[in-house]
Amino acid sequence: MKVLLSWLRDFAPLTAAAEDIADALGALGTPVEEMELLGEGLDGIVVAKVLDLRPHPNADRMQLVDVDPGTGEALQVCCGAFNMAVGDLVPLATVGTVMPNGMEIARAKKRGEWSNGMLCSPTELGMGSDGSGIMVLDSALVGAAGLGTPLKEALGVEADVLYDLEINPNRPDAMSVAGVARDLAAWYRVPFTLPSPVLVETGDPVSGLITVELEDRTRCGRFTARVLQGVTVGPSAPAITRRLTLLGMRPINNVVDVSNYVMLELGQPSHPYDLARIPGGGLRVRRAGDGETLLTLDDVERRLTADDLLICDANDAPNGLAGIMGGASSEIDETTRDVLVEMAWFLPIGIAKTARRLGLRSEASARFEKGTDPEVIELAHARFVELLGNAVTSVATGMVDVRGELPQRAPVRVRTARVNRILGTQLDGPTIRSLIEPIGFTSEPVGDDQDVTIPSWRYDSSAEIDVIEEVARLYGYANIPKVVPPAVRFGALSVRQRERREVRDVLVGLGLAEALPMPFLAPGDLIRSGLRDEPITITNPLVAEESVLRTSLLPGLLKTLAYNQSHRASDFGLFELGHVFRRPANEQPLPDEREHVGVLLADAEAPAAVDVWEALADALAVADWSLRAAEVPGMHPTRTAEVVVAGEVLGAVGEVDPGVLEAHGITGRAAWLELDLGRLLDLPHGERPYRPVSRFPSSDIDLAFEVPDSVPAAELERVLRSAAGDLLVDLRIFDVYRGPGVADGSRSLGFRLRFQAPDRTLTDADVAAVRERAIDAVQASLPVQLRG
Repeated sequence: MKVLLSWLRDFAPLTAAAEDIADALGALGTPVEEMELLGEGLDGIVVAKVLDLRPHPNADRMQLVDVDPGTGEALQVCCGAFNMAVGDLVPLATVGTVMPNGMEIARAKKRGEWSNGMLCSPTELGMGSDGSGIMVLDSALVGAAGLGTPLKEALGVEADVLYDLEINPNRPDAMSVAGVARDLAAWYRVPFTLPSPVLVETGDPVSGLITVELEDRTRCGRFTARVLQGVTVGPSAPAITRRLTLLGMRPINNVVDVSNYVMLELGQPSHPYDLARIPGGGLRVRRAGDGETLLTLDDVERRLTADDLLICDANDAPNGLAGIMGGASSEIDETTRDVLVEMAWFLPIGIAKTARRLGLRSEASARFEKGTDPEVIELAHARFVELLGNAVTSVATGMVDVRGELPQRAPVRVRTARVNRILGTQLDGPTIRSLIEPIGFTSEPVGDDQDVTIPSWRYDSSAEIDVIEEVARLYGYANIPKVVPPAVRFGALSVRQRERREVRDVLVGLGLAEALPMPFLAPGDLIRSGLRDEPITITNPLVAEESVLRTSLLPGLLKTLAYNQSHRASDFGLFELGHVFRRPANEQPLPDEREHVGVLLADAEAPAAVDVWEALADALAVADWSLRAAEVPGMHPTRTAEVVVAGEVLGAVGEVDPGVLEAHGITGRAAWLELDLGRLLDLPHGERPYRPVSRFPSSDIDLAFEVPDSVPAAELERVLRSAAGDLLVDLRIFDVYRGPGVADGSRSLGFRLRFQAPDRTLTDADVAAVRERAIDAVQASLPVQLRG
């Protein structure tokens, strides 16, 4: 859309430089695609009169024109245009003139004939896009200016700036000069004023002159009509003609020109009809019938469908394509005396569909598609009459105003916190209101937020996010802090997923193989595994024999071990990460489903399972844990301990009960570890304390204790660590012995302790003192004996 700076200044006192205004328009979301300076380069161009026209003797596409440049003498000019007649007034660029495009006019011979200047087209003058012929000046427009008068003076041309703006679909208000000026006034904090014409009605009552019937109230939300009586159709005032021409519209006559002028100025299209050419003196708005035709103003017959909206006369004959183009039958011409001016609001989507299907877009349809202002119609009618001035004898009393369905404008709650969260700003409520109220968004404070009423000219805005966009525009995108968005990473794992993979990696690293048993069991499998849980029964099992859900990972891994042993495979370890299912607690509707990790080691004793647990605890940095002797279903009664983390029992570690192994046909021993993995990962872990590495040598001692089977090795290890203190840097079991020299029901546990000081080399006395302290602590707190 094109707009003149002088026209913008009719609405707001804009004093900034043209370049600064162009920058502001871009910041407001209507970037300037081209800026043209007008009224420059016209010095030396004068009004001349055509005295004679004759063919050029040596050129068929050129003629010789004698003009009077105001000296009273004929001046010969060679011209390639043929649209002039004797007596016409034309612009003459005299010898020495520098044209707006930089070309200098000189006296020259053209095909043997002298040319003393150049007759100019609108394009060459920078006053329009028509370059097909010479600009013939209307004597009425030139007025009292005599021949030889500078063209700028004769036409009242002043220095101006023409902006060509890019208007996005979400800015219906920017399709008018007033809408663009409203934005600029808010940006520069200057007053914005709409025209305030006074409409005087002295004619006949409009109700006796016309009738309006609105059949489709959904597609047409408002339809208004006024009647102007005693209209004199003729040329428009020079100011109107100039502005229309510069904005790319061809002047036709004062009535049509004023219709276009009001549309460009206020954004409200209108359609003037010759009232005498409307049969029945009335209009009907209805849907077209399939196959119905209409001859539009461009002399093209259009075939319509039921999706198209028509404006018909009182006899139901089509007279125009609503919101797009009028018909040829009621066109305004010099014989028109009474004019019916129609202004309406049409549903945007309906206009858009018809315009696209017919491939017919007009200035009116471009505005109706985006959504016009249904409340500006009264002002547009008054402005229409004001601009026609003395060409109207009287205005019929009253206005026909038929209402249909118009957009609802309920207040929108705008949350200050959300504005700042989306924009990355620190705006408060008063600042937000100060930004949007100058463009017509009225607001009412509600605590820290505000209820915003969206103006009628912003059909595109209806939600909180739309108002936030307006805040951003008026605050200035350049003022919003710049944030580099994070790089997009696809397929990232969650913390829980990474930890589950770490558990699997640790177990694989220990040489274990992952097994994937089915979660479905036969009822006897749980009993055979020593488990006393009451399982959940499946109503539609895949296999009839496997009708319950597992409550532990033990049965499945025992079956896998038994199968492998039956195929002469032994001395291996298995693990599984899977879900177990228990009956819901209280009134929970779904099963208590938890993710467990299970480890089964063939031909291994309890310490091997403890080693696996310690490896997992170390990998996950589980700090607050202990092993507590306990009897666990399915496990050896004296070689089992509960795994306690942060005071909560999460599973068991030890050996499988020999009776369970025998029931599965498994020979030898089997170490077992099962943990509630989901709960383990929920508890505190991952914090790894670090301490400096000592540069001094270390000292090792070995201690062996005779320990009852009821005392877990982990408990003995805990006491040793506590007694040894800060000098202990490593502690591990290096020997487990049962046999001669050890009482029945006990075993010998050999521990290797490594001591190291951070600041010195330990002496034999230092090591001896720590050794005695550790032995005394163990024998005082546990039923164990030091072996010699």
